[in-house]
Amino acid sequence: MINTVVGFFLIFPLFMAAVTVHEVSHGWVAFRLGDTTAQRAGRLTLNPLRHIDPFGTILLPLLLRLVNAPLMFGWAKPVPINALNLRHPRRDLLWVGAAGPAANFLFAAVVTGLVKLGEGMIPPLALELGKYLILINLVLGLFNLLPIPPLDGSRVLAGLLPARFTGVMVLLERWGFFLILLLLLMGLDEWLLKPVVEGLVRWLGL
Repeated sequence: MINTVVGFFLIFPLFMAAVTVHEVSHGWVAFRLGDTTAQRAGRLTLNPLRHIDPFGTILLPLLLRLVNAPLMFGWAKPVPINALNLRHPRRDLLWVGAAGPAANFLFAAVVTGLVKLGEGMIPPLALELGKYLILINLVLGLFNLLPIPPLDGSRVLAGLLPARFTGVMVLLERWGFFLILLLLLMGLDEWLLKPVVEGLVRWLGL
């Protein structure tokens, strides 16, 4: 197991890769569906410096690492999306929202294949870091699927619910951040995310 201090500096670049792919995927799907806002803002890039959010990308992961939290997660600066530019705003926002978690799950699947191919051929530390990258992507994908604004799951849910529930989603938007914070304080990572991630890791054979 990588120790706390050294581990953060080894794992942080992996975390940055995961959140960068997540955000770029949102912007790329929006671009394909007619919205060029992220492209014009220079956010369709894999340069992680363009996606850093001081709290969600740096401070929160560091704090979680320092307190030996069971999982490391956070977020990057959201790519700008203008729903009015989408060809079918209500439907297309669902796909834009789902793109980030889907990219993380795909990233995890690709790295899983590489880790399995590399067993016995690459250094143990590289294998361990690969497994951390898989874990980070699974956690990010699952965390962002929570149907609480501003997380991606809320966009997916809004696209699936009848239009009459729009008011409920607007209300959740107002209090979403505080609800997420409350769930984190109640141990969301321990009683929800960790069991699901552990199940997925077993299913992947890691």
